[in-house]
Amino acid sequence: MSEILSFQDVELYYDHVYALKGVSINVQLGETVALIGANGAGKSSILRAITGLRKIKSGSISYMGEKLDGASASDIVRKGIAMVPEGRRVFPFMSVKDNLLMGAFTRTDKAGIASTLESVLTRFPRLKERYSQQASTLSGGEQQMMVIGRALMAKPKLLLLDEPSLGIAPKLVQDIARAIVAISRDEQVSVLLVEQNSRMALSISNRAYAMATGAVVLAGNSKDLMNDDRIKAAYLGGEV
Repeated sequence: MSEILSFQDVELYYDHVYALKGVSINVQLGETVALIGANGAGKSSILRAITGLRKIKSGSISYMGEKLDGASASDIVRKGIAMVPEGRRVFPFMSVKDNLLMGAFTRTDKAGIASTLESVLTRFPRLKERYSQQASTLSGGEQQMMVIGRALMAKPKLLLLDEPSLGIAPKLVQDIARAIVAISRDEQVSVLLVEQNSRMALSISNRAYAMATGAVVLAGNSKDLMNDDRIKAAYLGGEV
């Protein structure tokens, strides 16, 4: 495997409070990597640094061998990185169709956009059923499907997912988890998944990093971490 994302020794501060303290992670082409940990551990700060929403104080971020830190958020999307933000962030008064098309704002290939749209609707049949409805009328799970679909409209090579299971009914969490696996497999998209639902995250990822107070405390193969007593105690409720 070759590396698509390298995030090395990154420090990031909010005012004078550190959010990331010397954090290093990487994502290989075609793999799904999970970031697990409690709220405030620094997981979402990694995504904000990658997407240019927060400027890092030190360290380096590179994407496909190219320096990423310092690039604008729109340039980062054009390079092939798309983010599904925490809390869904839909355009509530726009239709499902128009919400999806907003994800293709960097593209000019009309035939390609139409093809991607059809692919998204095939992957998420509920969106096809509600194609003309206002986004505000969808359930939380349906809105999450829509924002994942919106990110896919950019034809990313790296998909960043920030808490996709947050506030979603358990049955739809399973549907979304299966969709993430299928997207990585079928679209050949690398995935960086931030998730407080550690069991779900470890079950669908290849590797994982466990975070606490702005630092990586454990890292490894997801199956191995699922059976690690430290992970069980800290992130899986002590379950065996």
